[in-house]
Amino acid sequence: MSVLLEVQDLFKTFGTGEAATRVLRGLSLTLDVGEMAALLGPSGSGKSTLLTILGTLMKPTSGSHNMLGHDLIAAEDRELTEFRNRHIGFVFQFHNLLPDFTALENVIFPTAVREGRETASARARGRDLLVRMGLGDRVEFPSTKLSGGQKQRVAVARALMNSPELVLADEPTGNLDRVSAMQVMDLIAQINRDEGTTFLISTHDEKIASLCRRQIVVGDGLVTG
Repeated sequence: MSVLLEVQDLFKTFGTGEAATRVLRGLSLTLDVGEMAALLGPSGSGKSTLLTILGTLMKPTSGSHNMLGHDLIAAEDRELTEFRNRHIGFVFQFHNLLPDFTALENVIFPTAVREGRETASARARGRDLLVRMGLGDRVEFPSTKLSGGQKQRVAVARALMNSPELVLADEPTGNLDRVSAMQVMDLIAQINRDEGTTFLISTHDEKIASLCRRQIVVGDGLVTG
């Protein structure tokens, strides 16, 4: 497998002086193309901070972060925004759907932002993704009328809209019942298998972690397993 991203010696400190809190303490990690990995560790271990950095939403205090041949530490904010929109998708514990939008409008939103408008090709891809998510009969439904599991599947479709190489998922099944959680994970596994999309899934759920081929354990700001 080829390397998708690599971070080395990541440190992240919040605050200064006596109020400084060091969250990451020299963390190093490599993800290969096509991996489906679980990110494990107790609350406060640095998982969310790591995901935020990997998603280019925050820079580390020091260390290196390279993905697809790009030095993301040296990149300017505008470059990072373009890189993130093109190459990285996000799924969160709270689906963060726009309440005044339909399921389809939510899915195509990342492309509409990039292109400055909705396009016929974007609507076609968004509709296809919703069908693959088992939501072909909910395409034009307002997001407020969807169930929790349906909303999260819309969120997965949105994360995949721009065909990213990497999807970062932060507790994506945390608010779902077991049946809905398994449906979401089945869809993620299918996308990983069929399209080779790399997934890094932060979870406290051992069952969810067991569905991933690799488990990465973080503790005290370092990869410990």
